[in-house]
Amino acid sequence: MDDIIRALEHLFEQGRSAVLATIVRQAGPSPRGIGAKCLVMEDGAFTGSVGGGILEARTLNEAKRVFEKDLPARLYFSLEGTDVAETDMLCGGRVEVFLEPVRAGNPAAVALFQKIREDLRKGRPGLLITLMDPAQWEGGRVPKVFLRNARDSVGSLPGAGAVEAALFGKWKKGMAGRRLLVSQMTDDAGRAVEVLVEPVAARRLLYVFGAGHVSRQIVPLAARVGFRVVVVDDREDFADPALFPEATEVRCISFEGVMGQVPVDESSFVVIVTRGHVGDKTVLAQALGTRAAYIGMIGSRQKREAIYQSLLAEGFTQQDLERVHSPIGLPIGAETPEEIAVSIVAELIQTRAERIKPED
Repeated sequence: MDDIIRALEHLFEQGRSAVLATIVRQAGPSPRGIGAKCLVMEDGAFTGSVGGGILEARTLNEAKRVFEKDLPARLYFSLEGTDVAETDMLCGGRVEVFLEPVRAGNPAAVALFQKIREDLRKGRPGLLITLMDPAQWEGGRVPKVFLRNARDSVGSLPGAGAVEAALFGKWKKGMAGRRLLVSQMTDDAGRAVEVLVEPVAARRLLYVFGAGHVSRQIVPLAARVGFRVVVVDDREDFADPALFPEATEVRCISFEGVMGQVPVDESSFVVIVTRGHVGDKTVLAQALGTRAAYIGMIGSRQKREAIYQSLLAEGFTQQDLERVHSPIGLPIGAETPEEIAVSIVAELIQTRAERIKPED
């Protein structure tokens, strides 16, 4: 979703409109899962994917009708039988795609998505709520609301204030689920309505300090579970982008003063796995001066205590040190670099989940 929101921001700047296609239901195997998105422009160009092949072709074709009518549509597709005749998409599953217009000339749509983008930049998650009935969209209305936390929202659900109120009470549960769903709810008149409920969260930025053998296992795994990873090392031959194809960025920077060159903030995660005690301590001392959401340092308890005693002597407090996860990772008995990476990324996932709170 983060990438789609950024793409929409660029389109709005250019005064261009789009159709947002989202897989909202899935049964059985299919090329893409629930929540997969494709943003289709008026000229037929698109970004993202709902699965490729004939499914994507039909989605692009349906998008033309959405542009014409300026109303949402639903596309039902079976990846078996006649729907995949003469194609190689014999998955055997069923998919429903919801297509909605996003007009650059509609102030309500632009304001809503701009606010979502602003919150994502600040690392603030929210629930995006959409009424799926096309009748709710007539007259250029945008029946969508972004619940920024358990009390604050942007947008509106005409005639469905009860839906918004009910979902406010389920904000934390909805965010923790981290999965889009279609829910049957009741509007203000007591009528049943289908509501699309989608958790929206920025991909957290993970800084990995050190580009050795453990980092080479951490980076692809962390990227796969939704982190944007920046690798930092002070050795040019190790800070090689070719060694970390899944990383967003790889930088060669001296560890001395490194925090002055990378924007670590309250939504950032920091993993310290440099080549030795000196590098680890140098980075840790600087990391403690940031508001990072997570700070983890590799090493044995003996190494940790030695570094901690040195930092205490330099004026750091015990409260400062309690922020650090060290030895890093969940205690799963990891031994190999691959196992250590699993334990570290598992702890990152755990911390990320724990930080989703109604007051955020």
